[in-house]
Amino acid sequence: MTRKKKTRSLADKVTIRTGRRKDYKKWRHDNPDQVAPSRRFVAKKQQQRKLQAVRKLARQQSGQEIAIHPDKTDGGANKPQGDDS
Repeated sequence: MTRKKKTRSLADKVTIRTGRRKDYKKWRHDNPDQVAPSRRFVAKKQQQRKLQAVRKLARQQSGQEIAIHPDKTDGGANKPQGDDS
């Protein structure tokens, strides 16, 4: 005997479905307040974002520091050419 496959799809949880994809799409368009991601999905994405932020911070801290804007205490010796002001 076969068992029904588990699914996380929202489409199977809608009771008014007639079995057609376009019917579900229409229902979803007409009822945006009833369509929301599951708590499991939201928690998973929050965790992924936290891990991504931690990894980014680690990369930034372990990277080589470069001086993009060197100190401007050289008395203006690096003025652009052609500036007569």
